[in-house]
Amino acid sequence: MVIKVFVATSSGSIAIRKKQQEVVGFLEANKIDFKELDIAGDEDNRKWMRENVPGEKKPQNGIPLPPQIFNEEQYCGDFDSFFSAKEENIIYSFLGLAPPPGSKVTKSEEASALPNGDVAGEAEGTTEGTEKVEESGENETHKEDSEDTGDLSESQEKNEEEGEEAEKTEETEEVTEGGAEGEAGEEEAKEEAGEEEDS
Repeated sequence: MVIKVFVATSSGSIAIRKKQQEVVGFLEANKIDFKELDIAGDEDNRKWMRENVPGEKKPQNGIPLPPQIFNEEQYCGDFDSFFSAKEENIIYSFLGLAPPPGSKVTKSEEASALPNGDVAGEAEGTTEGTEKVEESGENETHKEDSEDTGDLSESQEKNEEEGEEAEKTEETEEVTEGGAEGEAGEEEAKEEAGEEEDS
């Protein structure tokens, strides 16, 4: 099975070029075999792509834009579908491929891809995802409150530590000065003692 990525190599749209580069770059980085088919230079590729994108996946103007992704003859999806699958870590099921040996297969990866590019269980996941986002939003608020309180106590601790360090520095300077004077006094005393012995 070969993944086919339909691209337009001479696209004037920067957005389309970036999307194409992201898809191709991801496939190359993950060593997924694919074939890049240019719709700008080959009318047959353009015609085949347009005919094989399912009606419900076509934009309002009816002309699907690259990149469009297929697994042989089976439509996988467009860039938005690809991006969603990548973010949800279900890229192999999106592409209709078995995960490589030794890779971690997540529960969502085990969901089977449908022929129209949708992922089974996606509708349920969307609702659950919304609920999780709402919950995490509440948690974020609590975390921010805690962090604000934490920031105050941390800054107070830092100020106290800095104050203690400043006091230690002053004490050290006094000791050093006293020590230097004490050492000088000792040397003078030794010299005087030495002179007395000489006499």
